[in-house]
Amino acid sequence: MRRLPLVLLLGLAACRQDAPAPAVQPHVVRDATPAHYVSEKGAYTVTELVTGLEHPWALAFLPEGGILITERPGRLRRIGADGEVSAPIGGLPDIFVDGQAGLLDVALSPQFAREPWVYLAFAEPTFRGNKAGTAVARGRLEGDQLKDVEVVYRQEPKLSHGTHVGARLVFDDAGHLFVTQGDNRVAAAAAQELDKLQGKVVRIWPDGRIPDDNPFVGKAGARPEIWSYGHRNMQGAALHPVTRALWTSEHGPQGGDEINLPRPGANYGWPLATHGIDYSGKPVEGARGRSVPGMEDPHYVWEKSPAVSGMAFYTGGLFPQWRGNLFLGALAAKELIRLELDATRWCTRSACWANAASASATCARDRTARCTCWWTRRTASCCGSRRRRASRVRRAARSRRPPPAPPPWRACAR
Repeated sequence: MRRLPLVLLLGLAACRQDAPAPAVQPHVVRDATPAHYVSEKGAYTVTELVTGLEHPWALAFLPEGGILITERPGRLRRIGADGEVSAPIGGLPDIFVDGQAGLLDVALSPQFAREPWVYLAFAEPTFRGNKAGTAVARGRLEGDQLKDVEVVYRQEPKLSHGTHVGARLVFDDAGHLFVTQGDNRVAAAAAQELDKLQGKVVRIWPDGRIPDDNPFVGKAGARPEIWSYGHRNMQGAALHPVTRALWTSEHGPQGGDEINLPRPGANYGWPLATHGIDYSGKPVEGARGRSVPGMEDPHYVWEKSPAVSGMAFYTGGLFPQWRGNLFLGALAAKELIRLELDATRWCTRSACWANAASASATCARDRTARCTCWWTRRTASCCGSRRRRASRVRRAARSRRPPPAPPPWRACAR
């Protein structure tokens, strides 16, 4: 069964390769007490597996049953199939850590079994270390070390002081690598400028080469890496399990979070078109309305921002009532949102799990202990039914006794 990521994903600027040790070292939660919940489409249990992680951001499942997990301050760790948490993996590139910036997404090469490349999205500092841009590096995983590390993509120019850096990594079926990014906030207008990489989805080959059929290849004044533009800050991305098209989730300003289906060469409007307003309460500077001719409208929009982050389509068999649904992390609401689709459109939405702990890794499972959905506050990954030897959470067994009611903050509402 294919595993798809749904990841839920903020002083002085700091550029460092080895992040300082956290006050509490991550560790397995022994004998954790499962919490029982009732959702709109059934009952399940949630068990905390690991605690002490500092801003866990993304997950990648290893073939042998382990998991790689990023911590935004600049640490990459392995959670073994036995549940043990490793020391930080060595060999990472220099990382700009400030605010929302740091070590972000992690993804495995589609040919990981033959070529154990691990891909990392992170904020890369300038030479002076006072600004950053989104970058992608890859290295070969050998034990607890990344070897032969190389940067295969750099956002230019680097304008971020620690905000709106994205980022998600998605491989398509042809082997291309999509990278989602932010507008760096200080340069919202750059999302409309094709000679800059802020506010863009880019498409590259895994080694950094640019595909010949990218929409802006050979066009004067445009960066050939660009796939789509006019985006604000995309922290979620996944391939649709049937159409295999790229879907992204995007933070709006105050209101106007979006889901988009980025098409080659299309303009998604930011900051000229938005459903939100500025944090000051005033209109977004330069905005012309919610819809602008010649620009793409959102596939789905929240008028009140839940602060959507990571996203994944559920394709497993353990929760058949969720099959084909889209899950998204919500940072402001502290919820795991489930969206039902009617073909490719929406028919229902509900909050599936709320009040997630920010320093925890959690798993929802069926009664055979095969993992279905892992999540942190920022990251959730849904995997299939064949792989999960490392699971610890099981779906609530059906019994004659009704499952307990959820706490007040947990209610699933349409």
